[in-house]
Amino acid sequence: MGGVNPAGRTSGHQAFRRTVLDALPEAEQAKTLLGLAAMMRLVHRDADDVWHDASGQQLDAAALVAEVRDRVLDHTLIRRIEDPRFNDEGLPANRRANLALEAPLTFRLRRRQLPDDLPPTWQVREVDRGTLEVTVPAGPMDVMLPETRPAQVRAAGQLPSGFEPSQLYRSVHHPRGLSMAVFAASDCLGDSGLEWDRLRDRLDPDAIAVYAGNSIGQLDDEGWGGLLKSFVSGKRATSKQMPLGYGQMPADFLNAYVLGSVGATGAALGACASFLYNLRLGVDDIRAGRRRVVMVGTADAPITPEVIEGFRAMGALADDDSLKALDALELLTDADYQRASRPFARNCGFTMGEASQFVMLMDDELALEVGADILASAPDVFVNADGWKRSISAPGIGNYITLGKACALVRDMLGEKALRERTYVHAHGTSTPKNRTTESHVFDVVAKANGIEQWPVVAIKAYVGHSQGSAAGDQAVSALGSFAHGLLPGIATVDTIADDVHGERLRFFQNTLAFDADATFINAKGFGGNNATGVLISPAATERLLKKRHGEAALSDWRERREQTRARARAYRHEADAGHFAVRYRFGEGVLEGPELDISADSIRIPGYAQPISLAVKNPFGSLDGDDA
Repeated sequence: MGGVNPAGRTSGHQAFRRTVLDALPEAEQAKTLLGLAAMMRLVHRDADDVWHDASGQQLDAAALVAEVRDRVLDHTLIRRIEDPRFNDEGLPANRRANLALEAPLTFRLRRRQLPDDLPPTWQVREVDRGTLEVTVPAGPMDVMLPETRPAQVRAAGQLPSGFEPSQLYRSVHHPRGLSMAVFAASDCLGDSGLEWDRLRDRLDPDAIAVYAGNSIGQLDDEGWGGLLKSFVSGKRATSKQMPLGYGQMPADFLNAYVLGSVGATGAALGACASFLYNLRLGVDDIRAGRRRVVMVGTADAPITPEVIEGFRAMGALADDDSLKALDALELLTDADYQRASRPFARNCGFTMGEASQFVMLMDDELALEVGADILASAPDVFVNADGWKRSISAPGIGNYITLGKACALVRDMLGEKALRERTYVHAHGTSTPKNRTTESHVFDVVAKANGIEQWPVVAIKAYVGHSQGSAAGDQAVSALGSFAHGLLPGIATVDTIADDVHGERLRFFQNTLAFDADATFINAKGFGGNNATGVLISPAATERLLKKRHGEAALSDWRERREQTRARARAYRHEADAGHFAVRYRFGEGVLEGPELDISADSIRIPGYAQPISLAVKNPFGSLDGDDA
C-alpha cells in the first residue's frame, strides 16, 4: 500500500498512526511526529542519521519532537485552508457595472481573445496578422469589473503543510492529483518491499493490470479547471490541460511513467465509491485468472475555489455560517475549523479533502511464491444502485444490498461468531445530516439481521475530510493500519451522537478503541446511487485461509521469503521517515512504437520485457468444424 492524505504518508501506516496518536507508546508517537515533520520540511536527517531542525541546528530526537509537535499537529488533518485565496486575499470574482465613456476607447488584443458577442457598435480592424484593434464608442456601457469576495468555506483536509509531491520528481505543469498519484504509486512500490522490475520480469506482461482514476478529473489550473477558465479569462489554453484533465489519467500516468505496464488498464468512476469500483475490477480480474498483479488506486485534488463553491451551492459542505450556527459562535477559530467534520453527530455538511491511495493486489499463489508481505485479503467488493429516486442526490436502497452481501460472505468464510464479534464497519460517514441518518439505519438493520449486538463504527473523515473518489481508499488503508496495530480510530470530533442516528446495535466511540478484528467492511454511499461495500480480511485470518488451501509447508516457505521482503520495506520506510522519497518517474524511457516487436501467431515479444505476451485466449463458444465452418 502507498499514498498520501491529510494525515501523512500511507506507507508504514504513518497516516494511520497520526489518527490514533495519543493511544500509541511514546516511542511510536515520536517516530510518527518526526516522520511527519520531515515530510513537512521542518526537520531533516543527514547521512549519519543525525537530526537537524529547519535552521540546521543538530538536536536529539526528543528535543526535536518537543520543538515541532504543535506545528505538526496544527498543520495536518482538517484545518483552516492555507491557500491565501480562501483567507485575506479573497476569491477572484467579477461584478457587473455601468460606465459612461466620455471619449472613444481603443485597445489591442489577439484574434483568439476576441469574444463572439461583441456589441455591434464596437469597431474592429486588423493591425497585423493575428492582432486586432478594437474601438469602443463614447457613451454608456456595461462591463464586468474584477474583484474579490470572502470565501464562504474555509476548512478542508489538506496534505501536510510543506509537502509538495510535484517537487519530488521532474514534473512539468502536472495537475496536483497526478503528482499525488505518482508519489502514491511509488510509495506503494517502496512499501511492498518487492522489486518491481524483477516482479514484472517473472510474469507475462499481460498478467499485470492498473485500475486507477478519480471521481471528477483534474480540475485545478493545470487540468480542466484552467482549460475551462482560459477563454473567459483571456488566458491561453495549454496543450497539456485538455489531456491531463481526464479522470482515467492516474492509470495512464502509472502505465507510462511509473510501471511501464502494457497489461490491462482503465478507471471506473462512481463518485465517492470510485476507489471500491476500481478495487472490484482488480479483484474480479485476479479471481477470474486474467491477471496476477493489479495496482488499484485513486487520486483526487478537489480543494479549488470552483469545486468547493459547487458543493457549497448544493448545500453539501460545512460552510462558515453553518458552523457558526451549529455551535452558536460569532467567530470561528482554528480549533473550530479542525472540528468541522463530525460524522454521526449534530453536523451541517461534509469537509473537502484531498488524497491519493494505491494498493497492490496479487493472486495467492504468486504472493506466497515471491514472499509478499500480506497486509490483508480482499475477497470481494459488492456494488448496487439505488433504483428509483426522487432526486439524483437522494439516498436509496442499494447500500442495504451491498452491506448485506458483504456480511453473508464473511459469515460463509469465517463463521457467524467471527462476523458478530470480530468485525467492524468503516463508515462512509460524510458528516451531513442526511448521511448520519441513512447510513446508520443501513448499519443498524443489517446488524440486527445478522445478530450483531454492538458493531464498532469507524468514520475516518473526521480526521481527513472527504476526498471524493479517494474516500474509500482512505478508509481501506486506515483499516490496514487497524489490522497491524489492533486499534480503531475514534470519532474524535464528536461529543454526542445525534438523536436521529439509528444506533441500537452500533458502537460509536470518541477515543481510540483496542479491537482485534478478523474482517472489516469498507462502505461507500456515493452521489447518484453509487453504493459499494468492500470486504477486507485481516492478515491473521488470511493466513488461516491460505493454510487451508496451500498447507503449512507452503506457508513456512513463504514466511522465510517474506523476511527479505520486510527488510527491503523497512529500508524504504527508514528513508521515507526522513523525508527522503524515492519517487519513481521514468519519462521517455524504453519507448516503443510497434516496429520493434517480434510478433508470431502465438505470442508477442517486447524488447525490455523478459516474458512474451501469450496470444492464447479462451474461446467462449467453441470452434466450428466441418460443414459448420
